[in-house]
Amino acid sequence: MLERYILREVVAGWLGITGILLAIMVPFEMARVLSRAADNQYPHSMVFELIGLGAVHNLNILVPIGLLLGVVLALGRLYHDSEITAVLACGAGPRRIYLPVSLLAVVVTALLVWLSLAVAPRAMARVLDLRRIAFQAGRLAPVAPGRFRTFSGGRTVVYAQSENADGTLSNVFVERSRGPVVEVALAARARHAIAPDGQSLTITLYDGERFEGDPGGAQFRILHFGEHTIPVQLPPPAVPVTDVDAAPTRTLVHSRDREQQAELQWRLALPVMAVVLTLLAVPLSRLNPRQGRYARFGLAVLLYVVYSNLVTLGRSWIARGTLPASFGLWWTHAAIILVAALVIGGPSVLARLRHREARA
Repeated sequence: MLERYILREVVAGWLGITGILLAIMVPFEMARVLSRAADNQYPHSMVFELIGLGAVHNLNILVPIGLLLGVVLALGRLYHDSEITAVLACGAGPRRIYLPVSLLAVVVTALLVWLSLAVAPRAMARVLDLRRIAFQAGRLAPVAPGRFRTFSGGRTVVYAQSENADGTLSNVFVERSRGPVVEVALAARARHAIAPDGQSLTITLYDGERFEGDPGGAQFRILHFGEHTIPVQLPPPAVPVTDVDAAPTRTLVHSRDREQQAELQWRLALPVMAVVLTLLAVPLSRLNPRQGRYARFGLAVLLYVVYSNLVTLGRSWIARGTLPASFGLWWTHAAIILVAALVIGGPSVLARLRHREARA
C-alpha cells in the first residue's frame, strides 16, 4: 500500500508539472509558427498542425524536467507533512521509497526512448515537409484583392482593391524599393502571371501613374503610362528535408558525419537524463523539519539547468570535432551524479565527521 501511495503521488506530480510546462511552451510555439506563417504566407490549414508537431518535438525535452520536479514536489510534500518520517520511524527502509519512483522512471524512460528515437524525428520531418509545401503554396499564391502581398523580402508590396470578372485587378497599388529610391505605381487595372519556371512574377499595370524618388527629398519624377510591366523575383524554392533533427535514427547510427553523430548521442542522452534525474530526485527532496515544501524546488531547477547545458555543450563539442563521438555524452551523466552526490550528501557527511570529532 505504501508503494502504491507514493507512486500515485509522484505520477500526479509528474503529470501536473509536465502539463504546466507544456501549457507554457505551446503559446511560444504558436507565436513562432504564426510569425513564420505571416512572413511566408502559409495556408491557414497547416498552422495548427505545425504547432502540434512542434509541441511533440519538444516534449522529449519537457519530460525529464517534469519528472525531476514532479518527484521533488511530491516527496517534498510527504516530507513536509512528516508522512515519510513516520514511515521510516515504523521500520520501512529507503527501498520502499525508491521502488515506486524507480518503476515510474522505467516507464517514463521507455516512453522517452520511443519519443526521442522515433516520434520526434518523424515529427520534425513532417514539420520541414509542411514548411516546404506551405512555402511553395505561399510564394505561388495569386495576388488576392483586399490584401497586401510582399515579395522580394519586403522590397515589393502589391495591393488591389477588387477583382474583375475577367481576372484583372482594379485600383492597384505597387511599391518597390531599389536602394534609396522608392517607386510607387497606381493603376486602374492590372494583370499578374507567374513565369513557367516559377521563379518570377510579372505584374502588368494599365492606365496609371508612377512616382519615383528618394523619400524625404524634394525631387520626384511623375510618369503617366498606358501599360507598365513590373517583374518581381520570387524567393527560391525550399530545399528538400535535410535537417539533422529530422534524420531517422537508423541513418544516424551508420553515419560518419560529426553533426549526425552528435544528434545520435543527444537522442540517447535524453532517456539517460530521465533515469539520472529521477534517482537524484529522491535524496534531493529530503527536507529538514523546519524547511518548507518548496525548499528544494530551486535546487532541482538549478540541477536541471546545469545538466542540460552540460549535455548541450558535449553535443556541440562532438559536432565540432573537439570531442570524439566514440566518447559520447556518458561523461556528462557521471559528472552530474558526482556533483549531485557532493551537494546532496556532502553536508550530512561533514556533520557526521564533526560529530565524531566532538565525541573524540
